[in-house]
Amino acid sequence: MAAAALGAAGLPAGAASLEPVFNEAFIETVRGEAAFDVGDEMATFGAVFGALPEAVKVYPTENYYYFSFYAGGVEYGGNLRLDAADRDDGVLHFAYYRKPQPWTDRAGAHYRQLTAADGVRVERERGLAYRVTYGGKSVVFRLNDLSDVTPPDDAVRAGETFLGPVFDESGLAFYLLFDTGRREFMFVLDERERVADELVRVREEHPALTVGERTGFAFYEDRHARRKILVGVEAGNVALNNYHDGPFDQLPDNFVRGEELREAILAKHPDLQGEIDRFGGFVGSEGRFLVNPYVHYGRRGELEAFLRCADPALDEEGFYRCVTPPARE
Repeated sequence: MAAAALGAAGLPAGAASLEPVFNEAFIETVRGEAAFDVGDEMATFGAVFGALPEAVKVYPTENYYYFSFYAGGVEYGGNLRLDAADRDDGVLHFAYYRKPQPWTDRAGAHYRQLTAADGVRVERERGLAYRVTYGGKSVVFRLNDLSDVTPPDDAVRAGETFLGPVFDESGLAFYLLFDTGRREFMFVLDERERVADELVRVREEHPALTVGERTGFAFYEDRHARRKILVGVEAGNVALNNYHDGPFDQLPDNFVRGEELREAILAKHPDLQGEIDRFGGFVGSEGRFLVNPYVHYGRRGELEAFLRCADPALDEEGFYRCVTPPARE
């Protein structure tokens, strides 16, 4: 029997590229004591910012740089955000919170807009690169430049508008489309590169309906175009607000052309005229319009409702109605 190929130090070839997370490190982290007061927003920001390298890549397209940490045995999540709406005005958004768990409803959210008044300086260097300086330290945030990304011609049908590329914090990429005739949004999977998930059939005999083994994202393969449409996200992930809660919070902010996104939202919801900005944010208040044209499913079996979309009796209009969930109130 031939021996396995060995690399440096006698290890199998490729072993050095593996980055496992060991339980030892987890236990030492969760049992450790935070060297700052988690209730003090600036102290927490200083600890997070101080841990950053000299340059970071911000993958998600709503420009969130996510992080997590433990304090007092409790896991916190958070983000640093260079919002397209105000980063050029010198604003860095900072938020952190106790990570939600199904067995507790304890709150603990903190949010602060950081500016020069807080000792935080935000400067645009070039293109989508921003330098943030605080306490004598500078970090360059390189936002995800997807300006050259466009969907293949056979992934966009007549009457559909490509609103921009989406990169989700789950590691999956999408094209955000709007069907002007049906007045419906769609997230279409970007398959230009290897998809960072394994898509498995919900039913072996029905290849068009698949679900991501890692993300829980469910897709239906279009009958009228070469594309996979996002049709479902697992409800538990949505409730936990984790990396797999769906791409509703990663719209293509850096690539929105003029008023296209606002016009699409108003075409679907004309009652929002005068209430949203060009990014879909609500004027004069927090939050933004939710673009989430997919179901939140609790059990994998619930996805079998999409099996009816294979019915050959469905015409084109019927098919797209089948893969589009009813509006959620």
